Amino acid sequence: MDAVHLSDQLAAVASPQRMRILAALALGEQHVSQIARQLGMSRPVLYMHLTKLADVGFIQGRLELSQDGKAFKYFQLLPFSLTVDISTVITAVASLPASAKDVP
Repeated sequence: MDAVHLSDQLAAVASPQRMRILAALALGEQHVSQIARQLGMSRPVLYMHLTKLADVGFIQGRLELSQDGKAFKYFQLLPFSLTVDISTVITAVASLPASAKDVP
């Protein structure tokens, strides 16, 4: 894993709100309105968090049209594991350009 991807993943789970979203999706696929109601979060704020989680590959969204033509956006949790130990950090740092490694 490279340093940028590791940093992005850590930033994605560094938010209590995003951890709550992951926990909610661990119960199964849900549409945005369900998640928003369950967590007491506005849909615009929820979408911001969902985008961050999707960008790092923790969740995936899909659109579904109802019979009456309404679009529902569903999200599901994707399998992931995030281990941060010194070995992970060393591997990530090794992916950095030499000039970035010299910065204290």
